[in-house]
Amino acid sequence: MATQEFYIRTASETEAHGPFTQEQLTSLAEAGKVDPQTLYYEATTEQWVTISSNPDLKAAIFPEKKRLTIKPKDRIATLNEGPDTNPPITVNEMLAAAEGRTADTRDKRDRSISMERAAKYGRYACTLMLLASAITMLLPSIDLIASMDTEKLVLEPFVYLGVLDLGLTLLLLLGMVSVYPFIRFRAMLALGFLGLIFWSQGQLVPLVAVAAGSAGLYLTTVFLNYAGLALSIGLGLTGMLGLAYYLLT
Repeated sequence: MATQEFYIRTASETEAHGPFTQEQLTSLAEAGKVDPQTLYYEATTEQWVTISSNPDLKAAIFPEKKRLTIKPKDRIATLNEGPDTNPPITVNEMLAAAEGRTADTRDKRDRSISMERAAKYGRYACTLMLLASAITMLLPSIDLIASMDTEKLVLEPFVYLGVLDLGLTLLLLLGMVSVYPFIRFRAMLALGFLGLIFWSQGQLVPLVAVAAGSAGLYLTTVFLNYAGLALSIGLGLTGMLGLAYYLLT
């Protein structure tokens, strides 16, 4: 555990600090910046847990204090020691250095933090795209859905896709990113299904909108960098909103 690196944050924070070694966490604990309820990222479970939930880590960072008798230090004059002109390093300076916010450590910034943020933004964007698609697919048949006219609903293929999008939206709102493979399948399904319908009818505008929305939705679940993610989100939202405007107006 001595070589393990830790990312920490409090329960009220959204930004993570780190990486820190165990020795650095011990120093932060002695300075009052870390307590047993501080959260750290457990890589094996991919979850944020409190330090107190790991007895070994807690014992290492917060060792039990033993009563010691301190012997006065004998001051021995020496000619080999010079005056200490360097000021002590503060806890805030230690945090800034560890997070790559100083001139000496800016090129050592950990990419996992930015990747985690990009994944969060991607989930929000996927949720918005699927919600827009669900509304677009279900709204034209809202009267049939309200009356539960199953005989006519079976003849409305858009309703099936809308129900699927609505279900995926709810799962993403619950934070279930494990459904990303199903979202990619849904993107390809909509491209083939809706694309074939619009192509057979010679409707070029909705065909392009479906292609853009499906490609953007698919790529948003893949990219973990801001540039690719921004392009995917822009493409997906443009396609989804363009299709909504075409079908609902």
